[in-house]
Amino acid sequence: MTDQADFALNLHRVAVPDPSSNACWSPFSVASALALAREAARGETRAELDGLLAGFDASDSLDVPELAVANTLWADDDLTIDPGFSLAGSVRRTAFSDPATVRKLVNTDVAETTRGLITELLTDPPPADAAAIIVNALYLKVGWLNPFTDTARKPFHAPGGDVDVPTMTVTEKFRYARHDGWQTIVLPADSGVETVILLPDESLEQPLPASVLTASASTRLELSLPRVDVRARFALKNTLRRLGVERMFARDADFSGLSPDERMFVDDVVHEAVLRLDEQGLEGAAATAVTFRTVSFEIPADPVVVKVDRPFLLAVRHARSGAIYFLAQVARP
Repeated sequence: MTDQADFALNLHRVAVPDPSSNACWSPFSVASALALAREAARGETRAELDGLLAGFDASDSLDVPELAVANTLWADDDLTIDPGFSLAGSVRRTAFSDPATVRKLVNTDVAETTRGLITELLTDPPPADAAAIIVNALYLKVGWLNPFTDTARKPFHAPGGDVDVPTMTVTEKFRYARHDGWQTIVLPADSGVETVILLPDESLEQPLPASVLTASASTRLELSLPRVDVRARFALKNTLRRLGVERMFARDADFSGLSPDERMFVDDVVHEAVLRLDEQGLEGAAATAVTFRTVSFEIPADPVVVKVDRPFLLAVRHARSGAIYFLAQVARP
């Protein structure tokens, strides 16, 4: 099994522990976003990400015409970015003092890349002390080399009981294998893309060895497959921690490769994906956001003493524009 498959299966086991629930996520998108964070990391922070992402190379999978991928660093206007930080994408500046606008800009950009399949990657504005967000977004649409036909409602043995679902049929030669309690079917699509169906003999809880990802023998199959339309979103901080990535979420994280002037740590890694399979092919989209927050400087050992114990003025203003909403004089509190 390749390192990329190791990453995918290991994270899946932790992120999707319930075998009775639908789930969908993009190992490519998550790994791409974390790889960009790794480029900014130094020391132990980088070592943990190196261990998680060993062998991952996004360029290996980019020669697909139907695949659209966008990597973007959204950075605060005042954030100094290390000139040595490499990003296979674009850097966009905006005022992070206006979190609602940051959220809108990120979501609009992701929606454009994903052809409108993902419109609310950031469900909330970033924290007030956020300074940067790394975003990966991707969209893929390809047709089957052997399209399905004769769709009809057939029983599907779901965890909660049998249900009738639209089920597609095709009779053709496919790469196929049966071993270690699993059946493996490889469905070829355009541009070298393929879908691997892993069907357990018993349940999804049974062990999933590396061998099930291999199916080289060509076998004539009469295959019935339900249409697929799944969507899911994840907050991956706890998942990544369970996989040994701790330091980047701590306040002593080292992301000096991104900015030499600001101490930063990762607030969370959020991910959303959608995947649809029908008679003609598949369509999928995914997006991952890594949000960086700044670390406040420690309070000096000898603090400046300020006692507001006499009449004073108080101004309430907009941080970015300086517009003053209220100005008060407090002579008798």
